[in-house]
Amino acid sequence: MSNISELDLQNLRHLIGGYDTTRCKLQEYAKQATDPQVKQFFEKGARSAMDNKQKLMEFLQ
Repeated sequence: MSNISELDLQNLRHLIGGYDTTRCKLQEYAKQATDPQVKQFFEKGARSAMDNKQKLMEFLQ
């Protein structure tokens, strides 16, 4: 792990948690959607949130 400040670490934790929460919510919305286009919209958003979370997690390695 590179040298990052405690503030940067806290900010990363906050952002990672936010993306994880967003992913969970969007997945749940997708499960409940009956319109295929709406379902696809939420699934795409959930994948994007997961990708963003993974990119941020790379800073912690």
